[in-house]
Amino acid sequence: MTTLNDSSAPQSAATTRFLEEAAELLGPRGFTVDPDLLEPWLTDWRGRYTGKALALASPATTQEVAALVALCAQHGIAIVPQGGNSGMSGGATPDDSGEALLLSLRRMTAVRQFDVEARQITCEAGFVLQTLHETAEARGLRFPLSLGGKGSATVGGLIATNAGGTQVLRHGSMRALVLGLEAVLPDGQVFSMLTPLKKDNRGFDLKQVFIGSEGTMGIVTAATLALSPAVAERVVIWAGVPTLGMARKLLLHCEAAAGDALEGFEVLPQACLEAVLDYLPDARAPLEGKHGWHVLIEVVADRTGADTLRERCETMMADAFEAELLEDAAMSANEAQAEAMWLIRESISPAERARGPAVQHDISVPVDKMPDFVETTAPMIEAKWPGTEAIAFGHLGDGNVHYHVIAPSVTDGAAWQAGTGKEISRYVHDLVTEWGGSISAEHGIGQLKKDELARLGDPVALSVLRAVKQALDPRGLMNPGKLI
Repeated sequence: MTTLNDSSAPQSAATTRFLEEAAELLGPRGFTVDPDLLEPWLTDWRGRYTGKALALASPATTQEVAALVALCAQHGIAIVPQGGNSGMSGGATPDDSGEALLLSLRRMTAVRQFDVEARQITCEAGFVLQTLHETAEARGLRFPLSLGGKGSATVGGLIATNAGGTQVLRHGSMRALVLGLEAVLPDGQVFSMLTPLKKDNRGFDLKQVFIGSEGTMGIVTAATLALSPAVAERVVIWAGVPTLGMARKLLLHCEAAAGDALEGFEVLPQACLEAVLDYLPDARAPLEGKHGWHVLIEVVADRTGADTLRERCETMMADAFEAELLEDAAMSANEAQAEAMWLIRESISPAERARGPAVQHDISVPVDKMPDFVETTAPMIEAKWPGTEAIAFGHLGDGNVHYHVIAPSVTDGAAWQAGTGKEISRYVHDLVTEWGGSISAEHGIGQLKKDELARLGDPVALSVLRAVKQALDPRGLMNPGKLI
């Protein structure tokens, strides 16, 4: 038997024995060393990282995961867990040593329990987000977290990265939506706390150790998630404002007027809108004329507030006009118009890629500081690197924007990203830290930002993270080279 990273190199007897035992444990559906079957899962979604793996394991039950992890611990085999392979920071991609086992949770897709009255669902880690949406909707409920990769992102991956999305303003990130958790520890023991309790003071909330840990503390196998009433009516509003500071004032106005009905508040500059209109030939600008910034607002209601939602939105925007908080606005008249507005927002990233190379930063600063941060730092970057364009777009309501720096016309985009791009990212992260922010708001650390976290992270916080890691995984077998 040979390794996948070098088909001509003989493996050690210990490695061969591990592969034989793992294959016997999981069977042909659950274990393979076929390079063709592994190849699609060895490169991250963005195409930045490509690694090698000893084999691909696809257990179908928590018991199989536990037995496999125990076997890996016995043989000293590192494990790289993977959900939908749609992460943004290379957190689910193995290194190039070829010595780690790639562990896929994609076969674990069962719904173990669905309690409509309690608005809770217990499902396994491989359950795809879009399927979760459809399952909840079929019972008159919804899972209030969505993102662009919902067709491939899995529950386990969302938990491991503490994913956010466009509805964090109202519902929070995955950390707020996970009521219970099941995970396999690095020694093969099963941590099971799936039953949610409103009050439980038996020590630490241990499930939080695994949420956002990127598979470095254990492997999430199932979760109990909070659901919400289905949306009976929604109104999407597109507004034009002169500055990001004015967008912030409009946010405060909408929060006061709409309360919990305010589901999303996204911002994008005029340059982003123009890039999308060039990219999508059938797209149309929602407003006449140009505006410094554009705001996408979503307000929703369940059955109890559906009849009056549109009237309340009209009053909210009329009051905003009277207070001179915006220059123009358009309100969706139907679902088609609402979806067309959201399509513009969701097409910013592919439109940007079509323009050429850029370095992307997923950052957050305190919400009240975000307008000043963007308006202060963007000119600094463009002056320091002439020809670049610094743009910010995203979730102003929760202080998280995607802060991208687009390259000038270059002949070798990859070389620019590897050289100047890294210098720019380091500078952006320095600025974010100075402003009291985070270098990773919702995409995780993975391998992309590991060195930057070590450089800029609070030393005390990092020491606590390392202490927990050492306690749970003293041999460093869980997703090595990621996060910490």
